[in-house]
Amino acid sequence: SCFLRHARSRNYVSESEVCKLESVPLDFGDYHPLKPITVTESKTKKMNRKGSTSSTSSSSSSSMMDPLSSVLDGTDPLSLFAAAADPVMTTATMDSTRKKRDKDDSSAVGNDFEPWSSKRGEILARYTTTEKLSIVSGSFSRKATTTGSAVSEKVRTRLEELDDLEEGSQKELLNLTQQDYMNRIEELNQSLKDAWSSDQKVKALKIVIQCSKLLSDTTVIQFYPSKFVLITDILDTFGKLVYERILSMCVDNRVSLPDNFSPESVNDTAKETCLNWFFKIASIRELIPRFYVEAAILKCNKFLSKTGISECLPRLTSMIRGIGDPLVAVYARAYLCRVGMEVAPQLKESLNKNFFDFLLTFKQIHGDTVQNQLVVQCVEIPLYLTLYSPAIDWILQCIAYHAPEVLLTEMMERCKKLGNNALLLNSVMSAFRAEFIAARSMDFIGMIKECDESGFPKHLLFRSLGLNLALADPPENDRLQILNEAWKVITKLKNPQDYINCAEVWVEYTCRHFTKREVNTVLADVIKHMTPDRAFEDAYPQLQSIIRKVITYIYDFSLLFSVEKFLPFLDMFQKESVRVEVCKCIMESFIKHQQESTKDPVILNALLHICKTMHDSVNALTLEDEKRMLAALINGFIKMVSFGRDFEQQLSFYVEARSMFCNLEPVLVQLIHSVNQLAMETRKVMKGNHSRKTAAFVRACVAFCFITIPSLSSIFTRLNLYLHSGQVALANQCLSQADAFFKAAVSLVPEVPKMISIDGKMRPSDAFLLEFLCNFFSTLLVVPDHPEQGVLFLVRGLLNVIQDYTWEDNSDDKVRIYTNVLHLLSAMTQEAYIYHVDKVDSNDTLYGGDSKFLAEINKLCETVIAQILDHLKTLGKDETLKRQSQLAIYFFNTILAHGDLRNNKLNQLTVNLWNLAQKHGFADTKTMVKTLEYVKRRSKQPEMSHFTDLALRLPLQSRT
Repeated sequence: SCFLRHARSRNYVSESEVCKLESVPLDFGDYHPLKPITVTESKTKKMNRKGSTSSTSSSSSSSMMDPLSSVLDGTDPLSLFAAAADPVMTTATMDSTRKKRDKDDSSAVGNDFEPWSSKRGEILARYTTTEKLSIVSGSFSRKATTTGSAVSEKVRTRLEELDDLEEGSQKELLNLTQQDYMNRIEELNQSLKDAWSSDQKVKALKIVIQCSKLLSDTTVIQFYPSKFVLITDILDTFGKLVYERILSMCVDNRVSLPDNFSPESVNDTAKETCLNWFFKIASIRELIPRFYVEAAILKCNKFLSKTGISECLPRLTSMIRGIGDPLVAVYARAYLCRVGMEVAPQLKESLNKNFFDFLLTFKQIHGDTVQNQLVVQCVEIPLYLTLYSPAIDWILQCIAYHAPEVLLTEMMERCKKLGNNALLLNSVMSAFRAEFIAARSMDFIGMIKECDESGFPKHLLFRSLGLNLALADPPENDRLQILNEAWKVITKLKNPQDYINCAEVWVEYTCRHFTKREVNTVLADVIKHMTPDRAFEDAYPQLQSIIRKVITYIYDFSLLFSVEKFLPFLDMFQKESVRVEVCKCIMESFIKHQQESTKDPVILNALLHICKTMHDSVNALTLEDEKRMLAALINGFIKMVSFGRDFEQQLSFYVEARSMFCNLEPVLVQLIHSVNQLAMETRKVMKGNHSRKTAAFVRACVAFCFITIPSLSSIFTRLNLYLHSGQVALANQCLSQADAFFKAAVSLVPEVPKMISIDGKMRPSDAFLLEFLCNFFSTLLVVPDHPEQGVLFLVRGLLNVIQDYTWEDNSDDKVRIYTNVLHLLSAMTQEAYIYHVDKVDSNDTLYGGDSKFLAEINKLCETVIAQILDHLKTLGKDETLKRQSQLAIYFFNTILAHGDLRNNKLNQLTVNLWNLAQKHGFADTKTMVKTLEYVKRRSKQPEMSHFTDLALRLPLQSRT
């Protein structure tokens, strides 16, 4: 009871002055914490003669240096020791060198060259079949050879094994599905690796020969491009294994060959092995496997002679002339180009010769043999021609890479001589640089017009042209004519799928170079084509792509929504999941690009409709992450809406938004914060002096919050919003409304559960409740008492709730809260409070230090202290002594800060708490020492001499 009667009288202004840190002027010079570190290396030369000065030369580096790395010179000493001790490490070093070399080889063509690996997946996905496939499988049994047999015998046996594969011991697997076929090829690839690793080199070669033979089979012709991809993967593996095998034989004294080695530095054993491989391959009888296997190990010519590769390429190119089937031949040419670009990208002449050979044999495609084959397989010419695209595209890409303009122009002329063959023209547009195509757009349009429509549809040619124009700009004077020419063809397409595939590409060109009028025309045309028979249902990906392109180029939303057909275009997205994705896309663009807040009614109505679509998609099965994302997008929109000084219109917007987005809790929370902000802006405009009109408006804002908060499910969100909204009401002099918020918060505290979910995990709620109550006490200091409710009615109500709340048995939070209540009660006894709300009279003004008021506070204080001391007594058991010590020192500090220790009883209570904290040896010695030092420091301040006696009564006990 003595605590409050003897609460220390505070002069907050003078205390604040005393506590201020002393300001010391600092001269930083050139120093700045974000400046790069400068490492200075000093070399000092000492002279022999006495008295001579030492001269210092400094070299400074302004770049960031890591001193440890510079000492190690980038190497790790442990790895070096291990390498010296362990021969296995040598192999690892070789592997890393080889990987580096492989990387260097592949980058010989530069990063601007699109590699084969990026096309592989697309080909496999595009060229599929439901027909049954067959595969010839060899019985790869290894024949036993007698040890010690003569070398000639061994060679003869190996050649017999190769013949064996070509003539017998094979079985044909029929009726395989495409997936079975792919699995079988993968098995062969694995068998190749296994055979190689177990040193069965002939068996490995057999597998490769067998696989190469499959490339002569065109019985299921529409699957051929995919078959080519799968089998050339095996050939690539084989080529790599052979090259690395010969390379490993070149290692001399643990030193591997440099990247750009010459044939002279290769030892005889490696050369002999290399020749042996070429001789083995030369003995393969059939042309196709002989060509493919030699092409696969083309790189090995580097071990034999400098000119090996340049001599082989023309010979291999000529070999392809012996392949009768034009489709098989063109893929053989593609493989040769692929290997050539990896091994010798500088030998462009051979690549060009390869392509010109192809042009000479191009008429074979329309010959009788091919036509008869297509009739048997029931394949139409347009479909057959598309099978050539991957191969011709690749050949042309290799030729066009860093090619001079003259060569590209020559290619165009050759295409014209062939009668502007559509297939070739399409590949030229796919392979050549976009800038080259764009600059000659009108020439290409002329060539497309003259093309024969029967084999290869013109709309695909326009699509290829459009893809180039999305990457590079045509001459300015031609732009409108190009669009008109292209759209004339596109709009006549009857098949919706063909139409949308083309339109999707040309929308980007239209958005890049034209105004909203042309964009609107294009969108209208798309709607016209895709609405009949609900064709849009099969074209959602393309329609989504169109929307993305439009909002990429038109991100001024007032302009976007003035495009008449934009919203009708959105109506085509009837499938809810797709519709929501499109809405999300639009909202992301709005949040990203909208710099200033808006009140444009066109934008607001359109975006409210889009946000409503997103909100209405939420159901019981919607994931929390999805809800969070949708809420973030809607909140981003809400924050961007501002009606300036028309606060009533702003509040009406928030009311409408609340009714539209009631299922997303984060949106309701945002709306409450926005309305509170609106009330504070009103206060700012009126400088705190509300008129009747603004007072009524602020009360409307407060009412909005009061009726919205109960609809939220998270209890701590509700508590914090009640407190926050109460503070806003108080700041706007709405005292009865503020009381209502605080009462609601008090009545909600008993409902706080023991455990709450945080990020999907259950956590104890005590710490959150403690934090909330401390904030609440800070606000209650300035809340004036209600004239009809009695003294400190809110504080009493809150204390009753805390008393009745069921706390955990092992928790001291209740006592910590009571100790914080003492801070509040102490502050309430002061003549002038530490802070006030502008234009609101707090209890210091209302009661003016009245003795009855102070007596009421004192009664409350007695109750609280009794509770604290009772709890300290209950912690006297062995297992709770540490908690008792911590709480005793916590309570001691409270009395030290807020009590008047000139009172003997209070002084004695302080000493008792100090001793209790140390009694059982659980006190932290450092904390006790620092606390005692603080008491001694305070004793030197004016009117604090009684702290000197207190310091003498506070002994420090050593921990034993």
